[in-house]
Amino acid sequence: MDGIPPGPGPRNLITDVPGLSIGQAEDIGARTGVTVILPDDRAVCAADVRGGAPGTRETDALAPENLVDAVDAVVLSGGSVYGLAAADGVVAWLGARGRGYGLIAGVPKSPVVPGAILFDMANGGDKGWGEDPPYRALGRAAAAAAGPDFALGTAGAGYGALAGGLKGGLGSASAMTADGYTVGAIVAVNSWGSVTAPGGRTFWAAPYELGAEFGGLGSAGLRAAPDEWGLAKRPADTRNTTIACVAVDAVLTPAQAKRLAVMAQDGFARAIRPVHAPFDGDVVFALSTGHRPLADPADYTLARLGALAADTLARAIARGVFEADPWPGAYVSCWRHLPA
Repeated sequence: MDGIPPGPGPRNLITDVPGLSIGQAEDIGARTGVTVILPDDRAVCAADVRGGAPGTRETDALAPENLVDAVDAVVLSGGSVYGLAAADGVVAWLGARGRGYGLIAGVPKSPVVPGAILFDMANGGDKGWGEDPPYRALGRAAAAAAGPDFALGTAGAGYGALAGGLKGGLGSASAMTADGYTVGAIVAVNSWGSVTAPGGRTFWAAPYELGAEFGGLGSAGLRAAPDEWGLAKRPADTRNTTIACVAVDAVLTPAQAKRLAVMAQDGFARAIRPVHAPFDGDVVFALSTGHRPLADPADYTLARLGALAADTLARAIARGVFEADPWPGAYVSCWRHLPA
């Protein structure tokens, strides 16, 4: 690409993409939470699923050949299968405000809200909720709290997350191109694989860091010997998942949004080792807020945006772990505890 190299947006968050808000809510006792990506208007969306153990909602409806061509929100949640109910709360919140898909007068609109969940059930939180899991209420609260600024680290869908042998978290990043496009990513990092190279604090994503957004250590500490991963989880800890959404302000068709999601998945491979394992449920959603036309040649511009989305997602993964703190009253190893 000609011109000035891309740099982060003013917030270095996915909300630098025009037309997006983020809402989050947590249950501190249960050590879990929800993140809602809320577009101002219905947005073109696609999903790409790579993990061997995904938990998703409405992803089949997003296929380009199907009726749905836009969504009203995307939900990322902890809670394993219970967390899928977070989208119910978001649907109720949107429907009460007249938002959703519908053509028949007098019939309530149907909000289209895809989502994905991660497994945070074994983190020591109180999961004794009986027949009343908290996720529907958390989804509604997160939607109501949506705005341009939000917390990273131990927050939202990343509240209960563990990234390999470290505390995981909620990460976000953005990038702006020289010709005016904005790309953003948000991710809840609960990976089985490690986000750092063996023997130190260097993130696998180090080559993509902008400024010192996750420590500024550079990439000198990177090494990747065969079958050596760093701080991955133990073999017995086989319930994981990293779930994410990338967004662009370019006008995309559903098929183009799918290609963006496919390319963005490479951000996982740049930041986590190993990834897409049989017991990961890795999912990436891609959103288009449609504020700028896709410049000709369209395929070339889409390829640029997809490559940038992968880099931005890798940065967001590292930021989520870099910003993570222990839960109140508990000890869990965090990035800052690693030897310098």
